[in-house]
Amino acid sequence: MKIALMMENSQAGKNATVLNELNTVVIPQGDTVFNVGMCDENDHHLTYIHLGIMASILINSKAVDFVVAGCGTGQGAMMSLNIHPGVNCGYCLEPSDAFLFNQINNGNALALAFAKGYGWGAELNVRYIFEKAFTTGERGMGYPLERAVPQQQNAGILNDVKATVVKENYLDTLSAIDPELVKTAVSGERFQQCFFDNCQDAEIEAYVKSVLK
Repeated sequence: MKIALMMENSQAGKNATVLNELNTVVIPQGDTVFNVGMCDENDHHLTYIHLGIMASILINSKAVDFVVAGCGTGQGAMMSLNIHPGVNCGYCLEPSDAFLFNQINNGNALALAFAKGYGWGAELNVRYIFEKAFTTGERGMGYPLERAVPQQQNAGILNDVKATVVKENYLDTLSAIDPELVKTAVSGERFQQCFFDNCQDAEIEAYVKSVLK
């Protein structure tokens, strides 16, 4: 699995800690982590609005399989990611949230709070969240198991409803966003390396290149 880590400006100082915990959990099982920003307060400036654009480009182009995002409360990141087609982001404050989202909702992104409740032992909580999100076996198996079938059906229905509500194809949606917002979102060096090295959609790649000119 290819996983992108992204966080906005107010929490950039925690990037190294979060990255270390994510790497500790997923690298031993062969996953790849792309730290696409922000890495510190002096890095390419991002808000949670940019995180949604970045996540949507990476997910819809199949450059990554999963996104871990975060802001102060996690709420802004979750809302920003969820407005985009193809991105299904859960809100995660503790390990059980990650496990239940994994098993019941089977989405492709998590939004974490990196200020609210981030105190003593916070790095342990983050590590355990990642363990439940990425090392608990096959996703979407349901919890409790006797509820697996309706949960799987409802997760599929929710995806269908979102695809119906967002009528345009992804590129139409992306190109309708203020180009300056998109340009800021995709201008980071690490984001570009992750995207251009792994993008599997030529049309999305061409659009990103056009915005960067």
